Amino acid sequence: MNAKLCGRHSAAFPDNSSAKETHPALSGDRHGKMPDHEDNLFPPREDFREVHYLTEEKVYEILSICEGKKDYSPLIRVIGRIFSSADALVQSFRKDKEQHPNTKEQRKTHQAKDEDKDEDDKERTTAMEQESEESEASASMEGATGSTENRLGPVEVSVDIEAVRRVYDRLLSNEKIESAFLNALVYLTPNVELDLTYLDVYDTNPDYLNIFIIVMENSSLHSPEYLEMAMPLFCKCMSKLPLPALAKLTRLWSQYSVEHIRRMMETFQQLITYTVISNEYDSDSLVNDDECVVAAAKCLKLVFYANVLGGDLDTGHNEEEEPASESSELTLQELLGEERSNKKGPRVDPLEKELGVRTLDCRRPLIPFEEFVNEPLNDVLEMDKDFTFFKVDSESKFSFQSCPFVLNACTKSLGLYYDNRISMYSERRITALYSLVQGQQLNPYLRLKVRRDHIIDDALVRLEMISMENPADLRKQLFVEFEGEQGVDEGGVSKEFFQLVLEEMFNPDIGMFTYDESTKLFWYNPSSLENEAQFTLIGIVLGLAIYNNCILDVHFPMVVYRKLMGKKGTYLDLADSHPVLYQSLKELLDYEGDVEEDMMITFQISQTDLFGEPITYDLKENGDKIPVTADNRKEFVSLYGDYILNKSVERQFKAFRRGFQMVTNESPLKCLFRPEEVELLICGSRNLDFQALEETTEYDGGYSKDCRIIKDFWETVHSFGEEDKRLFLQFTTGTDRAPVGGLGKLKMIIAKNGPDTDRLPTSHTCFNALLLPEYDSKEKLKERLLKAITYAKGFGML
Repeated sequence: MNAKLCGRHSAAFPDNSSAKETHPALSGDRHGKMPDHEDNLFPPREDFREVHYLTEEKVYEILSICEGKKDYSPLIRVIGRIFSSADALVQSFRKDKEQHPNTKEQRKTHQAKDEDKDEDDKERTTAMEQESEESEASASMEGATGSTENRLGPVEVSVDIEAVRRVYDRLLSNEKIESAFLNALVYLTPNVELDLTYLDVYDTNPDYLNIFIIVMENSSLHSPEYLEMAMPLFCKCMSKLPLPALAKLTRLWSQYSVEHIRRMMETFQQLITYTVISNEYDSDSLVNDDECVVAAAKCLKLVFYANVLGGDLDTGHNEEEEPASESSELTLQELLGEERSNKKGPRVDPLEKELGVRTLDCRRPLIPFEEFVNEPLNDVLEMDKDFTFFKVDSESKFSFQSCPFVLNACTKSLGLYYDNRISMYSERRITALYSLVQGQQLNPYLRLKVRRDHIIDDALVRLEMISMENPADLRKQLFVEFEGEQGVDEGGVSKEFFQLVLEEMFNPDIGMFTYDESTKLFWYNPSSLENEAQFTLIGIVLGLAIYNNCILDVHFPMVVYRKLMGKKGTYLDLADSHPVLYQSLKELLDYEGDVEEDMMITFQISQTDLFGEPITYDLKENGDKIPVTADNRKEFVSLYGDYILNKSVERQFKAFRRGFQMVTNESPLKCLFRPEEVELLICGSRNLDFQALEETTEYDGGYSKDCRIIKDFWETVHSFGEEDKRLFLQFTTGTDRAPVGGLGKLKMIIAKNGPDTDRLPTSHTCFNALLLPEYDSKEKLKERLLKAITYAKGFGML
């Protein structure tokens, strides 16, 4: 099925040689073309059999003849023959300076090289005649290829893309001609796949990339006919391109307009969606094994990085990475003679490395990142199996976590959850092993016993000891116990612990952070008197919250999450963290008058410390003597932003990040999530959709959604104001935020807790369970519920 079709014997068509000589612009090969079954319907001069590659002018010439005769069969056959042949398509639509030579000798040279590929199918006399010219042709082609590559640079190609677009626009309006492109692509792809699989075609001829450039300019690729027949095969071919070819294609596409990039993105997205909804997947038949979906996702990756490269890039301003603190103890994998696969941190995508750009480097892509998420794929993805492929079988199995842009935050958080749980079980096993081998006391969990009114002191001392002795213990499952309280931690006590620590740490009276009333956000206090251990503790708490799947009420500007992911803050980040300062600096940049005379500012700035005393800082040496002018104002703005967001809080942030990385350093957090998604992971969603919560809530103990008390309950909750709704969530789940994916992902349980009584409702925050007595009236229900959620502190045994 995959064998190339044989070319016709040249002896069968004695007129071919004379035709080539009388038409000097028509040269090429007959390799791999579709067979013509209607050759005798047209006279030889109008059959165009001697056309072996296409130019824009030649297409229009043939089209003109066909329009005159009102018969498009000759053009359809030419398109079918050229677009089904890899060699012919590579030579087509070249830029003027790249067109074929016109002398008879040079034509013979190129013809010899092309026809040598199917030499065994030629007559012996023809083969002997070509052999005399073979070496000369090879030298000529190799020399031309090398010089072309060096001259054009990394993103230039020999194909005339604008000419290809004009030809498609002209021809695709005709339905009969459009079907010729489709049929030709079906014939083309098996041969191309064989070339890429078994022959180093791109290494010997970089112009082989022209095939993919030309085909992707077809604006009908998203139509059902292409999605069903041609595109699955074509995507498989493209995914087999070598890494340098993929990178070159990505760089080329990054120069396209937004409309063209969006069209390609939608084409691959529709192919994934079409394939997913047309098939049924289960644990035995995974979407990861669907070659079409996998190939389309790999092709979509090229468009994604083209979207990144074409956007607003900031490849500089990277935070200096601190070496991870190594545990003095051996890991379980090392004891068993295995090397930890992710010890050196998150893996780097090969294409990302080849391009020299990260998703994090793009401040504003051409197309919003959210449009690359494919929801039907997320719905059918078995994340536990996909995670196994990602961590263990990445060489033999495809994991969609290698294309994280196609996954939504909810799916990725599930992958992170599996990673965290496996790390917890790993640490638990190593502890059990040490207790057996060395006689150590078995302590498989990270246990914190704290006093409610001394929570910072107790937590700080315990966590600091752990981080100094063995940071790996931080990756054990967390269990918190409040001294003097009976609550057993199945998740709910930890949630309250996190919340109390943060309330204490972010208290403005302590002075670790400053609070902006206009933005409702916190920022590091540059003149804080607290030691670094306090900031390290907050970093550990944030890491532990992610690690233990807890949501925190943290109010940081986005620049904090960008810095945690490895990017320094710049002037543009001030818009979120210091909006008033940002507006002032923006007005300075836009000012059209005399900056030096009118503004009268220098490279020395002033701030107020914790006690209200002014502090001056020189952005440059002798800054007080350097006036800001129209020529150096950009430098002033850049240095100002760098000082506010980086230098002034360097001590505090480094300690904060150190604590965060103690917990998350070996996590796939960096390679899966963008800063916006990390914020969502830590803080949850601020959008509270109680209608979605009602639809997903389950009932127990005799209650159902049709019970009177349940109907009264939801009417009461929906009537609450925003503040009371948050208190209700805090009371029932331990946090007033929605998880990643919204309240519909919460899975709350309402259970019957006896008949009518004066007792208040109670909750198991560990399991998101509300124990609700069957009150005899709606008014009593509302009164009891409001009292319960308003005075909800502490834990007890029921």
